[in-house]
Amino acid sequence: MFDFTSRYANLETVTLTEPSGRVVSYKRRRFLPDGASMPLLVEVKVAEGLRLDIISARTLGPPEQFWQIADANDAMNPTELTTEIGRTLRIPIPQPQVPR
Repeated sequence: MFDFTSRYANLETVTLTEPSGRVVSYKRRRFLPDGASMPLLVEVKVAEGLRLDIISARTLGPPEQFWQIADANDAMNPTELTTEIGRTLRIPIPQPQVPR
């Protein structure tokens, strides 16, 4: 359902059978981890024009792993992380993604 590098990849897939008999598969809800408890790799100050995917590429490797930065900063909306110039972002130690 999701690529193994997705933040949703490790969530349990469950099914619901509707009264009509139709079976619906879905992922369980994902809750944000406590960002302060995530091991810190580095801190980065937001500069003009700096996007989260660029920060991710420079620090974590794949730009698609921006969600790990969002988690480390307790952000439900990742785009809000780079709106304030000068803000310090926590960059976590990359969490290994294992194919299932």
